[in-house]
Amino acid sequence: MAVTASAGGVATWPSVPALPDPATETVLASGLLDELSYALGGPFHFLLPAAFDANLLAMRATLKAADVDGFVYFAKKSNKAAVWVERCAAHGAGVDVASLGELREALGHGVRGEDVVVTGPAKARELLELAVRQGALIAVDALDELEALLATETVAALRPARVLLRCLPPTQPHSRFGMTDAELTAALDRCVRAGDAVRMEGFSFHLSGYEVGPRADLAARLVERCLKARALGLAADRISVGGGLPVSYTDAGSWRAFLAEQHGGHFHAGKSFGSGDFYPYHSPVAGAGALAALLSSRPQGHGQPLAGLLKECGVALLVEPGRALLDRAGGSVFRIQGVKERDGYRILTVDGSSLSLSEQWFNSEYLPEPCLLPRSAEESDGSPGIFPASVGAATCLESDLLTWRKVPFPRQPRVGDLLVYPNTAGYQMDSNESPFHELPLPPKVVIDRVERPEGRPAGRPERRPRWRFDRHFLRA
Repeated sequence: MAVTASAGGVATWPSVPALPDPATETVLASGLLDELSYALGGPFHFLLPAAFDANLLAMRATLKAADVDGFVYFAKKSNKAAVWVERCAAHGAGVDVASLGELREALGHGVRGEDVVVTGPAKARELLELAVRQGALIAVDALDELEALLATETVAALRPARVLLRCLPPTQPHSRFGMTDAELTAALDRCVRAGDAVRMEGFSFHLSGYEVGPRADLAARLVERCLKARALGLAADRISVGGGLPVSYTDAGSWRAFLAEQHGGHFHAGKSFGSGDFYPYHSPVAGAGALAALLSSRPQGHGQPLAGLLKECGVALLVEPGRALLDRAGGSVFRIQGVKERDGYRILTVDGSSLSLSEQWFNSEYLPEPCLLPRSAEESDGSPGIFPASVGAATCLESDLLTWRKVPFPRQPRVGDLLVYPNTAGYQMDSNESPFHELPLPPKVVIDRVERPEGRPAGRPERRPRWRFDRHFLRA
């Protein structure tokens, strides 16, 4: 539940604790992170592929429970680590890519071309050529892109192009992505005239935000479009609803209390954020639960849930989650290298930068609170209390803070302690990272085995987590 910490009865500090995660807690208790920080000499990320596997299997189980034909693609842009694509290949899942480099990465890690969907606007000719050659599904964003696709040598000589036509959402008419109704009509006519050069497999869209109702409504409209496209002789047997499945990082009470109480005094330098500036760090339905809610939602104007409509019309549902597949699949680790007292709170300086917590990209804040790990066991029992602190970067930029909020730490932070930010794998680590100040990029450590005490047979000694570097770090 939410807690409001007090310091001498003067100030209060709303808390946003991360939801419990046994695997992460086992890693924290193992001592491994301190050893890695010492060995690597700087910040790093740790990855938990077992969590990715569990999230993928949960989404597949949701589709099966609803008796819906569907397919899950991992949105590769949400994290650059090679391990996620390796897991997709191992489980026969798909990958959503938007560049030639991402497509090559997916293919190079064993993902079949047929299991790749290529999204993004104004795709380069080289990307289109390789996508068609490998049998990837291509979400066409504009009429000129469709013409460019039909003009590729691969389409002319080898095989038809598999395409989805991307729809401009009526509720987001100013989006730069997708085609209007008139453009979709023209695109369908062009697909018909293209004959065997194109296999038009359906439609796609992506909606900003996380509401279920608008997604269900637009999905139903695209199912109707599929039926009309079939009447023209096109395959049109699937729709993609993109990503947008939320992740719940904290409990409902803590999130409500934070939104109600937060103000400029809770942030360094009085920085202010509107409640709408933050990602919704609590969601009543998340991940596979949000997918279940979408399937059970009844689209406007229809007498049955979306799942029933899809089944009745023989339309498969494609989803492209990123963050939701990476829920609880990793964290980011920094070492405190400076502590400064300032007006009743502390400013901690760590050995990294805000470029590793990419919510700053949206002029926002990553709110789940970092865990403070003492530099030694002897100092773990320091003076109890509430010690509010913001977290700054080891750069010369005034605005480079990992955490503007004055986090209410339960123990006094000291130089040498570790700060572990939880659940950062989805759209946090690596989206913005650059070697600013010639600081190296934080490496990624894959933890393949996390053994909890309750899962260990009696009499067998505890084994430390087994780890390795992600392939990208080894290549660098």
